[in-house]
Amino acid sequence: MGLLSSLPADHLQRYFRIIQEGLAVRQHFDLLTWLQGEVQHYLPHEIMLVAWGDFNANAIQHDIISPLPGVRTAHSELTGLYPLLRASYNRWVELGRMPCIASASDRLNGEYLVGYEDSRQQCSLGKALLSMRSSLLHGISDKRGRDECLYVIFSSQDKLNDSTLSAMEILLPYLDTAMRRVAPLPQRSCRSSLLALGTESQGLSEREIEIMDWVRKGKTNAEIGSILCISSYTVKNHLHQIFRKLDVYNRVQAVSKVERRARHG
Repeated sequence: MGLLSSLPADHLQRYFRIIQEGLAVRQHFDLLTWLQGEVQHYLPHEIMLVAWGDFNANAIQHDIISPLPGVRTAHSELTGLYPLLRASYNRWVELGRMPCIASASDRLNGEYLVGYEDSRQQCSLGKALLSMRSSLLHGISDKRGRDECLYVIFSSQDKLNDSTLSAMEILLPYLDTAMRRVAPLPQRSCRSSLLALGTESQGLSEREIEIMDWVRKGKTNAEIGSILCISSYTVKNHLHQIFRKLDVYNRVQAVSKVERRARHG
């Protein structure tokens, strides 16, 4: 409580409100809503990249929390992200496992820590990272095991400064607690299987293609909403637009038409 005790009353109230809301997080949509709420006052960002596991053994998993279209865990490949995560982890360790900030011009071992560009990461996440101007990273080590958890936030503006370092130190334990309550999302190829089938030509937006890919896998609106960090109502609205564009009346007809067009080009 050392950092908190030195804050003025209005900031204390805001921090306690943020912490209380964080303790209520149970699923990815809750996590996204929390991070895009008052947390933004102290940790302004568009993308949060989380990686955990045994970094020394190269046995890690990752998760992405972002409101940006298509920037999702399910559409990112760890192989493409690994150089960025490794460089970030190495920097964190070299700085004594303390929070640190990087700008778009910072490099470590030849890798940019912000605006990372890699030919294997040509998806929405890779493109979004190119527009980021600053990042902040911090992590938590498990003293009873070998796992560590690294948190990297990215901002498209140069908003990250010393005050955000202090905020990260205060909020990291509660962020980590919230993350551990949320089941990790499926991880797969950067481009969805529908994109691989060339269905962009059917007039569907990237978000609509995401949704149709999960519809093909038998997911309900609520499940799709949880995976994409949007409400089931928003999924329903997207499906109405998809049906209109495909000139169909239901999910079965939509899936059938998409697959038929994909097979026949």
